[in-house]
Amino acid sequence: MLALLETAAIYVLPFLLIITFIVTVHELGHFLTARALGVAVDRFSVGFGRAIVSLRDRWGVEWRIGWLPLGGYVRFAGDENMASVPDQDDLAQLRARIVAREGVGSEKRYFPFKALWQRALVVAAGPMANFLLAIALFAILIGAFGEPVASTTVARLKPDSPAAAAGIRPGDVIAALNGHPLSSLDDLASYVQARAGVPMTLTIHRGANTFDVGVTPAVAVENSPVGGTVKVGELGLYSDVTMRRYSPIGAVARGAQKTWTVVAGTGEYFRRLVAGKADWQVVGFVGAARAAGAITQQAVDLSHTEHIDLGLTLAMRYLYLAAVLSVSIGLVNLLPIPILDGGHLLFYAYESVARRPLAAAAQAAGYRVGLALLVGLMLFTTWHDLQRLQVFHFLGALFS
Repeated sequence: MLALLETAAIYVLPFLLIITFIVTVHELGHFLTARALGVAVDRFSVGFGRAIVSLRDRWGVEWRIGWLPLGGYVRFAGDENMASVPDQDDLAQLRARIVAREGVGSEKRYFPFKALWQRALVVAAGPMANFLLAIALFAILIGAFGEPVASTTVARLKPDSPAAAAGIRPGDVIAALNGHPLSSLDDLASYVQARAGVPMTLTIHRGANTFDVGVTPAVAVENSPVGGTVKVGELGLYSDVTMRRYSPIGAVARGAQKTWTVVAGTGEYFRRLVAGKADWQVVGFVGAARAAGAITQQAVDLSHTEHIDLGLTLAMRYLYLAAVLSVSIGLVNLLPIPILDGGHLLFYAYESVARRPLAAAAQAAGYRVGLALLVGLMLFTTWHDLQRLQVFHFLGALFS
Protein backbone atom coordinates (compact mmCIF):
# COMPACT_ATOMS: atom_id res chain seq x y z
CA MET A 1 0.00 0.00 0.00
CA LEU A 2 2.82 2.39 0.90
CA ALA A 3 4.56 1.57 -2.38
CA LEU A 4 1.37 2.39 -4.28
CA LEU A 5 1.02 5.73 -2.51
CA GLU A 6 4.67 6.53 -3.16
CA THR A 7 4.25 5.75 -6.88
CA ALA A 8 1.17 7.98 -7.03
CA ALA A 9 3.02 10.81 -5.29
CA ILE A 10 6.02 10.55 -7.62
CA TYR A 11 4.36 9.87 -10.97
CA VAL A 12 0.60 10.47 -10.99
CA LEU A 13 0.12 13.55 -8.81
CA PRO A 14 2.76 15.79 -10.47
CA PHE A 15 1.48 14.85 -13.92
CA LEU A 16 -2.15 15.57 -13.01
CA LEU A 17 -1.23 18.94 -11.51
CA ILE A 18 0.85 19.93 -14.56
CA ILE A 19 -1.66 18.79 -17.18
CA THR A 20 -4.60 20.37 -15.35
CA PHE A 21 -2.70 23.65 -15.09
CA ILE A 22 -1.86 23.64 -18.80
CA VAL A 23 -5.38 22.76 -19.96
CA THR A 24 -6.91 25.32 -17.58
CA VAL A 25 -4.77 28.03 -19.18
CA HIS A 26 -5.83 26.73 -22.60
CA GLU A 27 -9.50 27.03 -21.64
CA LEU A 28 -8.89 30.45 -20.10
CA GLY A 29 -7.65 31.54 -23.52
CA HIS A 30 -11.02 30.57 -24.99
CA PHE A 31 -12.94 32.05 -22.05
CA LEU A 32 -11.21 35.43 -21.80
CA THR A 33 -11.34 36.02 -25.54
CA ALA A 34 -15.01 35.06 -25.63
CA ARG A 35 -15.82 37.43 -22.77
CA ALA A 36 -13.85 40.25 -24.43
CA LEU A 37 -15.98 39.77 -27.55
CA GLY A 38 -19.23 39.72 -25.56
CA VAL A 39 -19.95 36.00 -25.84
CA ALA A 40 -22.27 34.57 -23.17
CA VAL A 41 -20.65 31.72 -21.23
CA ASP A 42 -22.54 29.14 -19.17
CA ARG A 43 -19.71 27.29 -17.46
CA PHE A 44 -15.96 27.18 -16.85
CA SER A 45 -14.88 23.85 -15.40
CA VAL A 46 -11.52 22.72 -14.06
CA GLY A 47 -11.71 18.95 -14.32
CA PHE A 48 -14.52 16.78 -15.65
CA GLY A 49 -17.44 14.92 -14.13
CA ARG A 50 -19.62 15.77 -11.16
CA ALA A 51 -18.77 19.07 -9.48
CA ILE A 52 -16.91 19.03 -6.18
CA VAL A 53 -17.15 22.80 -5.82
CA SER A 54 -19.45 25.07 -7.83
CA LEU A 55 -20.40 28.75 -7.69
CA ARG A 56 -22.01 31.25 -10.05
CA ASP A 57 -20.72 34.79 -10.58
CA ARG A 58 -22.75 37.93 -11.27
CA TRP A 59 -22.50 37.41 -15.04
CA GLY A 60 -24.18 34.02 -14.74
CA VAL A 61 -21.03 31.94 -15.33
CA GLU A 62 -20.83 28.74 -13.31
CA TRP A 63 -17.30 28.11 -12.04
CA ARG A 64 -16.78 24.51 -10.98
CA ILE A 65 -14.13 21.97 -10.07
CA GLY A 66 -14.86 18.47 -11.34
CA TRP A 67 -13.81 15.28 -9.62
CA LEU A 68 -11.67 14.05 -12.56
CA PRO A 69 -8.57 16.29 -12.79
CA LEU A 70 -7.62 15.73 -16.43
CA GLY A 71 -8.07 19.22 -17.83
CA GLY A 72 -11.24 21.26 -18.14
CA TYR A 73 -13.62 22.95 -20.55
CA VAL A 74 -15.65 26.07 -21.37
CA ARG A 75 -19.32 25.77 -22.31
CA PHE A 76 -20.76 28.69 -24.22
CA ALA A 77 -24.42 29.59 -23.88
CA GLY A 78 -26.40 27.91 -26.66
CA ASP A 79 -23.77 25.23 -27.28
CA GLU A 80 -26.16 22.49 -28.35
CA ASN A 81 -23.84 20.45 -30.50
CA MET A 82 -20.23 19.50 -30.10
CA ALA A 83 -18.98 21.57 -33.00
CA SER A 84 -20.31 24.93 -31.82
CA VAL A 85 -21.02 25.40 -35.55
CA PRO A 86 -24.72 24.65 -36.15
CA ASP A 87 -25.92 24.41 -39.71
CA GLN A 88 -28.35 26.93 -41.23
CA ASP A 89 -31.50 25.17 -39.98
CA ASP A 90 -30.13 24.79 -36.46
CA LEU A 91 -29.19 28.48 -36.42
CA ALA A 92 -32.73 29.54 -37.35
CA GLN A 93 -34.27 27.33 -34.67
CA LEU A 94 -31.75 28.47 -32.06
CA ARG A 95 -32.34 32.14 -32.89
CA ALA A 96 -36.11 31.69 -32.60
CA ARG A 97 -35.81 30.05 -29.18
CA ILE A 98 -33.46 32.73 -27.87
CA VAL A 99 -35.62 35.60 -29.15
CA ALA A 100 -38.75 34.01 -27.70
CA ARG A 101 -37.06 33.58 -24.34
CA GLU A 102 -34.93 36.74 -24.07
CA GLY A 103 -36.18 39.21 -26.69
CA VAL A 104 -35.01 40.53 -30.07
CA GLY A 105 -31.27 41.21 -30.25
CA SER A 106 -30.34 38.92 -27.38
CA GLU A 107 -29.06 36.30 -29.82
CA LYS A 108 -26.07 38.55 -30.56
CA ARG A 109 -24.57 37.48 -27.21
CA TYR A 110 -24.45 33.85 -28.30
CA PHE A 111 -21.37 32.29 -29.83
CA PRO A 112 -22.98 30.88 -33.04
CA PHE A 113 -24.24 34.35 -34.01
CA LYS A 114 -20.94 36.13 -33.64
CA ALA A 115 -19.04 37.20 -36.73
CA LEU A 116 -16.93 34.47 -38.31
CA TRP A 117 -13.65 36.21 -37.44
CA GLN A 118 -14.75 36.49 -33.81
CA ARG A 119 -15.59 32.79 -33.56
CA ALA A 120 -12.29 31.89 -35.18
CA LEU A 121 -10.44 34.16 -32.76
CA VAL A 122 -12.13 32.53 -29.75
CA VAL A 123 -11.22 29.06 -31.00
CA ALA A 124 -7.62 29.98 -31.87
CA ALA A 125 -7.17 31.66 -28.47
CA GLY A 126 -6.85 28.28 -26.72
CA PRO A 127 -3.71 27.09 -28.54
CA MET A 128 -2.34 30.64 -28.54
CA ALA A 129 -2.73 30.69 -24.74
CA ASN A 130 -0.61 27.53 -24.61
CA PHE A 131 2.17 29.16 -26.63
CA LEU A 132 2.01 32.32 -24.49
CA LEU A 133 2.14 30.17 -21.35
CA ALA A 134 5.26 28.42 -22.64
CA ILE A 135 6.91 31.79 -23.38
CA ALA A 136 5.99 33.04 -19.91
CA LEU A 137 7.29 29.93 -18.13
CA PHE A 138 10.57 29.92 -20.07
CA ALA A 139 10.93 33.66 -19.38
CA ILE A 140 10.31 33.19 -15.64
CA LEU A 141 12.94 30.46 -15.41
CA ILE A 142 15.48 32.36 -17.50
CA GLY A 143 14.83 35.69 -15.81
CA ALA A 144 14.98 34.29 -12.27
CA PHE A 145 17.85 31.84 -12.59
CA GLY A 146 19.66 32.70 -15.80
CA GLU A 147 20.37 30.20 -18.53
CA PRO A 148 23.28 27.79 -18.87
CA VAL A 149 24.84 28.62 -22.22
CA ALA A 150 27.38 26.54 -24.11
CA SER A 151 30.02 28.75 -25.70
CA THR A 152 30.42 28.66 -29.48
CA THR A 153 34.13 27.94 -28.94
CA VAL A 154 34.85 24.21 -29.22
CA ALA A 155 36.54 22.91 -26.05
CA ARG A 156 36.78 19.23 -26.98
CA LEU A 157 35.54 16.70 -29.51
CA LYS A 158 34.25 13.17 -29.22
CA PRO A 159 36.74 10.76 -30.85
CA ASP A 160 35.64 9.40 -34.24
CA SER A 161 32.66 11.79 -34.26
CA PRO A 162 31.29 13.56 -37.38
CA ALA A 163 32.78 16.85 -36.13
CA ALA A 164 36.24 15.30 -35.72
CA ALA A 165 36.00 13.62 -39.13
CA ALA A 166 35.09 17.00 -40.69
CA GLY A 167 38.35 18.49 -39.41
CA ILE A 168 36.94 20.70 -36.64
CA ARG A 169 39.48 21.33 -33.85
CA PRO A 170 39.42 22.49 -30.23
CA GLY A 171 39.59 26.29 -30.21
CA ASP A 172 37.48 26.67 -33.37
CA VAL A 173 34.50 29.00 -33.11
CA ILE A 174 31.23 27.76 -34.64
CA ALA A 175 29.93 31.05 -35.99
CA ALA A 176 26.94 29.97 -38.08
CA LEU A 177 24.76 27.02 -39.02
CA ASN A 178 23.60 26.90 -42.65
CA GLY A 179 24.34 30.61 -42.89
CA HIS A 180 22.42 31.55 -39.70
CA PRO A 181 24.52 33.04 -36.86
CA LEU A 182 24.78 31.01 -33.64
CA SER A 183 24.80 32.51 -30.17
CA SER A 184 25.60 29.23 -28.40
CA LEU A 185 26.23 25.57 -29.12
CA ASP A 186 22.92 24.81 -27.37
CA ASP A 187 21.09 26.16 -30.41
CA LEU A 188 23.23 23.95 -32.65
CA ALA A 189 22.54 20.92 -30.45
CA SER A 190 18.76 21.55 -30.56
CA TYR A 191 18.86 21.75 -34.33
CA VAL A 192 21.07 18.69 -34.76
CA GLN A 193 19.13 16.51 -32.34
CA ALA A 194 16.17 16.07 -34.71
CA ARG A 195 18.28 15.82 -37.87
CA ALA A 196 20.39 12.68 -37.74
CA GLY A 197 21.73 11.95 -41.21
CA VAL A 198 20.87 15.41 -42.57
CA PRO A 199 23.91 17.21 -44.12
CA MET A 200 24.50 20.75 -42.84
CA THR A 201 27.10 23.47 -43.18
CA LEU A 202 28.97 25.05 -40.27
CA THR A 203 30.85 28.33 -40.59
CA ILE A 204 34.13 28.14 -38.65
CA HIS A 205 36.35 30.93 -37.32
CA ARG A 206 39.90 29.64 -36.80
CA GLY A 207 42.24 32.45 -35.89
CA ALA A 208 42.07 34.98 -38.73
CA ASN A 209 40.51 32.47 -41.12
CA THR A 210 36.83 31.83 -41.79
CA PHE A 211 35.62 28.86 -43.82
CA ASP A 212 32.66 26.49 -44.20
CA VAL A 213 32.65 22.83 -43.25
CA GLY A 214 30.08 20.27 -44.35
CA VAL A 215 29.09 17.75 -41.68
CA THR A 216 26.36 15.12 -41.24
CA PRO A 217 25.12 14.24 -37.71
CA ALA A 218 25.48 10.62 -36.66
CA VAL A 219 22.75 8.66 -34.89
CA ALA A 220 23.22 8.40 -31.13
CA VAL A 221 21.09 6.34 -28.74
CA GLU A 222 20.18 7.99 -25.44
CA ASN A 223 18.04 7.05 -22.47
CA SER A 224 14.65 8.77 -22.65
CA PRO A 225 12.98 10.35 -19.58
CA VAL A 226 9.71 8.72 -20.72
CA GLY A 227 11.30 5.28 -20.65
CA GLY A 228 13.38 3.23 -23.07
CA THR A 229 15.84 4.80 -25.48
CA VAL A 230 15.60 7.40 -28.23
CA LYS A 231 17.66 8.02 -31.37
CA VAL A 232 19.01 11.55 -31.79
CA GLY A 233 21.43 13.36 -34.05
CA GLU A 234 24.93 14.04 -32.71
CA LEU A 235 28.00 15.92 -34.00
CA GLY A 236 30.32 15.23 -31.07
CA LEU A 237 31.09 18.90 -30.23
CA TYR A 238 31.50 20.09 -26.65
CA SER A 239 32.19 23.51 -25.15
CA ASP A 240 32.38 25.19 -21.77
CA VAL A 241 29.13 26.26 -20.12
CA THR A 242 28.51 29.60 -18.41
CA MET A 243 25.42 31.19 -16.86
CA ARG A 244 23.92 33.99 -18.93
CA ARG A 245 21.70 36.60 -17.25
CA TYR A 246 18.87 38.40 -19.02
CA SER A 247 16.87 41.56 -18.47
CA PRO A 248 13.09 41.06 -18.16
CA ILE A 249 12.61 41.96 -21.83
CA GLY A 250 15.53 39.77 -22.84
CA ALA A 251 14.10 36.86 -20.84
CA VAL A 252 10.76 37.18 -22.66
CA ALA A 253 12.52 37.34 -26.02
CA ARG A 254 14.58 34.27 -25.15
CA GLY A 255 11.43 32.52 -23.91
CA ALA A 256 9.78 33.19 -27.27
CA GLN A 257 12.87 31.87 -29.05
CA LYS A 258 12.88 28.66 -27.00
CA THR A 259 9.17 28.19 -27.64
CA TRP A 260 9.74 28.55 -31.38
CA THR A 261 12.62 26.07 -31.15
CA VAL A 262 10.24 23.48 -29.70
CA VAL A 263 7.65 24.22 -32.41
CA ALA A 264 10.22 24.04 -35.22
CA GLY A 265 11.78 20.88 -33.79
CA THR A 266 8.37 19.22 -33.56
CA GLY A 267 7.58 20.17 -37.15
CA GLU A 268 10.90 18.81 -38.37
CA TYR A 269 10.37 15.57 -36.44
CA PHE A 270 6.96 14.95 -38.05
CA ARG A 271 8.35 15.82 -41.47
CA ARG A 272 11.04 13.19 -41.01
CA LEU A 273 8.52 10.73 -39.54
CA VAL A 274 6.29 11.00 -42.61
CA ALA A 275 9.35 10.58 -44.84
CA GLY A 276 10.26 7.39 -42.97
CA LYS A 277 13.50 8.86 -41.59
CA ALA A 278 12.53 8.91 -37.89
CA ASP A 279 11.12 6.44 -35.38
CA TRP A 280 7.87 7.02 -33.48
CA GLN A 281 8.78 9.10 -30.40
CA VAL A 282 5.46 10.77 -29.58
CA VAL A 283 4.44 10.20 -25.96
CA GLY A 284 0.98 9.93 -24.44
CA PHE A 285 -0.33 10.27 -20.91
CA VAL A 286 1.73 7.33 -19.64
CA GLY A 287 4.95 8.71 -21.10
CA ALA A 288 4.28 12.23 -19.79
CA ALA A 289 3.54 10.83 -16.32
CA ARG A 290 6.77 8.82 -16.54
CA ALA A 291 8.69 12.01 -17.40
CA ALA A 292 7.14 13.86 -14.45
CA GLY A 293 8.02 10.96 -12.18
CA ALA A 294 11.61 10.84 -13.45
CA ILE A 295 11.96 14.56 -12.74
CA THR A 296 10.61 14.08 -9.22
CA GLN A 297 12.87 11.12 -8.49
CA GLN A 298 15.98 12.89 -9.83
CA ALA A 299 15.27 15.95 -7.71
CA VAL A 300 14.77 13.83 -4.58
CA ASP A 301 18.02 11.95 -5.24
CA LEU A 302 19.94 15.22 -5.78
CA SER A 303 18.54 16.66 -2.56
CA HIS A 304 20.01 13.68 -0.69
CA THR A 305 23.41 13.60 -2.39
CA GLU A 306 24.10 17.30 -3.02
CA HIS A 307 21.87 18.89 -0.35
CA ILE A 308 20.07 21.15 -2.80
CA ASP A 309 16.73 22.83 -2.09
CA LEU A 310 14.21 20.14 -3.09
CA GLY A 311 11.23 22.48 -3.41
CA LEU A 312 13.07 24.96 -5.62
CA THR A 313 14.54 22.22 -7.80
CA LEU A 314 11.15 20.57 -8.29
CA ALA A 315 9.52 23.92 -9.10
CA MET A 316 12.15 24.72 -11.75
CA ARG A 317 11.90 21.29 -13.39
CA TYR A 318 8.11 21.16 -13.29
CA LEU A 319 7.90 24.62 -14.85
CA TYR A 320 10.23 23.56 -17.66
CA LEU A 321 8.22 20.38 -18.28
CA ALA A 322 5.00 22.40 -18.22
CA ALA A 323 6.42 24.80 -20.82
CA VAL A 324 7.34 21.98 -23.20
CA LEU A 325 4.02 20.16 -22.69
CA SER A 326 2.12 23.42 -23.20
CA VAL A 327 3.69 23.84 -26.63
CA SER A 328 2.82 20.23 -27.47
CA ILE A 329 -0.81 20.64 -26.39
CA GLY A 330 -1.09 23.85 -28.38
CA LEU A 331 0.24 22.13 -31.51
CA VAL A 332 -1.97 19.06 -31.08
CA ASN A 333 -5.06 21.26 -30.73
CA LEU A 334 -4.25 22.95 -34.04
CA LEU A 335 -4.40 19.66 -35.95
CA PRO A 336 -7.27 19.80 -38.50
CA ILE A 337 -9.26 17.08 -36.71
CA PRO A 338 -12.92 18.06 -36.18
CA ILE A 339 -12.99 17.33 -32.46
CA LEU A 340 -10.01 19.66 -31.85
CA ASP A 341 -9.65 23.43 -32.21
CA GLY A 342 -8.02 22.93 -35.59
CA GLY A 343 -11.17 21.11 -36.70
CA HIS A 344 -13.33 24.08 -35.66
CA LEU A 345 -11.07 26.35 -37.69
CA LEU A 346 -11.40 23.95 -40.62
CA PHE A 347 -15.20 24.27 -40.40
CA TYR A 348 -14.87 28.06 -40.29
CA ALA A 349 -12.62 28.00 -43.35
CA TYR A 350 -15.36 26.14 -45.20
CA GLU A 351 -17.96 28.63 -43.94
CA SER A 352 -15.88 31.58 -45.13
CA VAL A 353 -15.74 30.12 -48.64
CA ALA A 354 -19.28 28.67 -48.87
CA ARG A 355 -20.91 31.60 -47.01
CA ARG A 356 -22.84 29.18 -44.82
CA PRO A 357 -21.98 26.62 -42.11
CA LEU A 358 -21.28 23.04 -43.04
CA ALA A 359 -24.37 20.82 -42.97
CA ALA A 360 -25.14 19.20 -39.62
CA ALA A 361 -24.86 15.70 -41.13
CA ALA A 362 -21.37 16.48 -42.46
CA GLN A 363 -20.35 17.93 -39.10
CA ALA A 364 -21.60 14.82 -37.31
CA ALA A 365 -19.70 12.56 -39.71
CA GLY A 366 -16.57 14.67 -39.27
CA TYR A 367 -16.85 14.40 -35.52
CA ARG A 368 -17.21 10.63 -35.63
CA VAL A 369 -14.12 10.35 -37.83
CA GLY A 370 -12.23 12.89 -35.70
CA LEU A 371 -13.10 11.09 -32.47
CA ALA A 372 -12.01 7.78 -33.96
CA LEU A 373 -8.70 9.30 -35.09
CA LEU A 374 -8.09 10.89 -31.70
CA VAL A 375 -8.91 7.72 -29.76
CA GLY A 376 -6.77 5.69 -32.15
CA LEU A 377 -3.85 8.09 -31.70
CA MET A 378 -4.20 7.95 -27.91
CA LEU A 379 -4.26 4.14 -27.92
CA PHE A 380 -1.28 4.00 -30.28
CA THR A 381 0.82 6.39 -28.18
CA THR A 382 -0.17 4.58 -24.97
CA TRP A 383 0.87 1.25 -26.50
CA HIS A 384 4.25 2.76 -27.41
CA ASP A 385 4.60 4.27 -23.92
CA LEU A 386 4.01 0.85 -22.35
CA GLN A 387 6.39 -0.76 -24.83
CA ARG A 388 9.14 1.74 -23.91
CA LEU A 389 8.64 0.86 -20.26
CA GLN A 390 8.86 -2.86 -21.18
CA VAL A 391 5.49 -3.50 -19.55
CA PHE A 392 4.58 -6.16 -22.12
CA HIS A 393 7.95 -7.86 -21.62
CA PHE A 394 7.34 -7.85 -17.85
CA LEU A 395 3.83 -9.31 -18.23
CA GLY A 396 5.12 -11.93 -20.64
CA ALA A 397 7.78 -12.98 -18.15
CA LEU A 398 5.15 -13.40 -15.44
CA PHE A 399 3.20 -15.94 -17.48
CA SER A 400 6.07 -17.70 -19.22
